[in-house]
Amino acid sequence: MDNSVAAGVAASHPATAAAGLRILRAGGTAADAAVAAVLATCVAETIYTGLGGGGFATYFDAASGEVTCLDFFVAVPGTDGDCQPGPMVAVDVLFGGLPQVYAIGGASVAVPGVPAGCGEVHRRWGRLPWDQVVAPAYELALTGADLPPAHARTLEACAPALTYAEGAECYTPNGQLLRGGDRLFHAGLASALAALAEQGPALFYTGDYAKVLVETVRAAGGALGPGDLAAYRVLETPVDQARLGPYRVRARHDLNRTVDTIAGLPPNLDEMPRSARSVAVAAALRDRGRQKIGDTTNVSVVDAPGNACVITTTMGLGAGVWLPGLGINLNSMLGEGELITDDLAPGRRMSSNMCPLVVIDKAGNLRMAAGSAGASRIRTALVESLVRVLIDGVDTPSALAGPRFHVVDDTVHAEPGYPREDLAALAAAGWQIKQWPALDHYFGGVTAVGPGGAAGDPRRGGVGLLL
Repeated sequence: MDNSVAAGVAASHPATAAAGLRILRAGGTAADAAVAAVLATCVAETIYTGLGGGGFATYFDAASGEVTCLDFFVAVPGTDGDCQPGPMVAVDVLFGGLPQVYAIGGASVAVPGVPAGCGEVHRRWGRLPWDQVVAPAYELALTGADLPPAHARTLEACAPALTYAEGAECYTPNGQLLRGGDRLFHAGLASALAALAEQGPALFYTGDYAKVLVETVRAAGGALGPGDLAAYRVLETPVDQARLGPYRVRARHDLNRTVDTIAGLPPNLDEMPRSARSVAVAAALRDRGRQKIGDTTNVSVVDAPGNACVITTTMGLGAGVWLPGLGINLNSMLGEGELITDDLAPGRRMSSNMCPLVVIDKAGNLRMAAGSAGASRIRTALVESLVRVLIDGVDTPSALAGPRFHVVDDTVHAEPGYPREDLAALAAAGWQIKQWPALDHYFGGVTAVGPGGAAGDPRRGGVGLLL
């Protein structure tokens, strides 16, 4: 297999990938293309993310070998001190056959970071003018985008949250839930993107939309204030590192400790029989019961000089609080139970499982750029994909399409097609095995550019496009 990494874009929607590729072809950097793709997700992938969400970016500079991680995740509101949040709205989401309880509404809305994050990535590493980078998303918003069947399945599972209040207008037009192939359209979103192109990200923090944000959230029972928005900043965070075979995996320190998990894998993983390796990986992945859905998406971009930009964003399930006339749903991160920690206070940045990463070889060259959706399964999806590519030598598209397992307590959840001898070895090691009937978005949604090409996860309708 050719170990070189070609320039390309991997995303969870054809229109998202096309937006990134268009910017690469126009001479944009990996950062330009990644920002364009992220803004396109805010049009085409609104069941997963949006301008009202937050995220993280990892950037690899090929010339210097430097890796930078940016945190533009959501912050806890309330620093203004003049408003107390009301009750949240409980919703049941059926997931894996089991009901999961979430909370949405105005009190679940945290300070959004996607506009600021896109602006900072572009400021640091972009080359093209800002309005040119926004243009693909704006044009997409004029017409809307077809909903892939995989996204429609997520919509069906998350419908109680996504169709709440104004969400019914776009996700259940004519009273029927959108299906695969239907057009997803958000009235007013093109106007919002046109304003973003003209005024920049400050539009949402100190500009024309800041007052709209505050009034809308407070009217819905939230505590977001003008001081929360004005004080929001993108943060640069430390970069963790772990060895996997002869390679270095570099990423932020996430809530699920992805890099620590990779560092905890046996150093002789490449010498172990596959069944024994599955047991070792399961042990490293042992997770204490988090099984939240998480509406998240990822874009991975590599440009011709070998720079890489990986950005993961989310809005939780979405609060069902829409900016009037602008087609923007706000995040529900304060209603995501697994992200609520004892140290949360107004102004504090929330934690997340998201982990956009890059892999570097011995010579300091990029070997892979990858990230994943999937809440607590992000770590599982990334670790299994990396092991297949870096240890087994499987090409990137095949690695992402292969069956996965995920560990919860002492149970291994396995997709169909996972080798029987591996499952037998896991059972012999004391694991309970739960077989799933089909590939499922529960098992994450990886997008990656690496050996063998660019690829999006079939579980999320993903695609990969090469320059």
